[in-house]
Amino acid sequence: MGRKESWGSGLGFVLASAGSAVGLGNLWGFAYRASQGGGGAFVLLYIFIVLLVCLPLLIAEMVIGRTTGSSPLTAPLKAGGKSWAPLGWLFLIVSVGILSYYVVLMGYAGTTLLHAFLGDLPLDKAAAGDYFPSISSGGVSLRGQLLSIVLTGVVVGAGIRRGIERLTKWGMPLLFIMLIGLAIWASSQPNAQEGYAFLFGWDWSKLTDPQTISNAFKQAFFSVGTGIGAILAYSIYLNSKSPIPGEAAAVVSLDTAVGLLAGCVTFPLVAILGLGDLVGEGSVGTLFSTLPHGLAITSLGLTGWVVSVCFFGLVFIAAITSAISLLEVPVSSLIDQIGWSRQKSVWVSIILIACIGLPSALDVEFLVKIDSIMNALLITSGLILALLVGWSKPKLLIEDLTNGGTPRERTNTFLWTLRWITTPAIALGLVIVLEETLRGWSG
Repeated sequence: MGRKESWGSGLGFVLASAGSAVGLGNLWGFAYRASQGGGGAFVLLYIFIVLLVCLPLLIAEMVIGRTTGSSPLTAPLKAGGKSWAPLGWLFLIVSVGILSYYVVLMGYAGTTLLHAFLGDLPLDKAAAGDYFPSISSGGVSLRGQLLSIVLTGVVVGAGIRRGIERLTKWGMPLLFIMLIGLAIWASSQPNAQEGYAFLFGWDWSKLTDPQTISNAFKQAFFSVGTGIGAILAYSIYLNSKSPIPGEAAAVVSLDTAVGLLAGCVTFPLVAILGLGDLVGEGSVGTLFSTLPHGLAITSLGLTGWVVSVCFFGLVFIAAITSAISLLEVPVSSLIDQIGWSRQKSVWVSIILIACIGLPSALDVEFLVKIDSIMNALLITSGLILALLVGWSKPKLLIEDLTNGGTPRERTNTFLWTLRWITTPAIALGLVIVLEETLRGWSG
């Protein structure tokens, strides 16, 4: 591809990749999926899937990116031949499809952050019922979508080091500081233990419940971001000696830590504010309808204002660090395939994505349906990627990791896991997710 760019350091890559993984899935999806999936059983399944499915798959995706040096659109073709070319198009469809509604959600987050800063969140349940419709329709929603996609484009247009790496180097530490601070604050509040009891409470029957398994798969894949192509796009800029397994483990660890910490903030807040009956009503409603009302806790005075600003500041940072990685997929593909400059590729991409996202910006129900479709496609692309690297071209994994300094025995363990645990688990998870999705639509 003739790229001159590269990551400034291994830490820069890890933080950018963690920023890609850490997003609204951790804050937006974790709460409502855990509430639907039975608390502790969901958390256990989620961690199991992250470690035995997403981690090996993330390593495979990073290997494909570094080995081929090609964009997500052309990397599968270069790695496996013409028969694997559809995977590149699937990467492109999934990344563009998710980003088309992700920037709409990012707009909600930005609008709510502004309301929180101005002390203008809903103060009672009646106002809370009107709040989300007021920010999710018409001109307010469209302005939020447009500003979010433009801001994302500005960062990606600045390049790998000056844009993406610079943002994530200050954004990710700030995110962790705010999240840890909120978790400590929440733990000190009355009724916080009720939230922990639900999040980590145990029900054996939930381990085999199809909805719990489906939610855990969707949460793990959407949160870690395997199968989107974003980490593949970032891995193009890795040097040949970067320790991929260690960096992948760091990304997954950071992402999982954020998910669990976010749960330790959200569920105590729900218990403290007496909003438990509203959490399971829907993914969007949980974050942008229930919590804005709850966080308008004027009885706490300045503390309530600080908590609300920090929480939605956290949400916005998580959103933009993921959005820039999603945009890098079509941008790198245009640079690779057509030879356009980065700037031209960025602005053509954001115009197209903004147009595709208009229905989501104007209709929340459409957004929710597109989300369910993209989750299924995301897991599908993960399955195809596992088949490509684990079964069709295992030498790519072996040669890349061993050349990068990974012991051969450990490389063989990664390959065995990818073949015999990751691939069958994804296939089973995909069947369950598709069945649950179709049942939800028909029901």
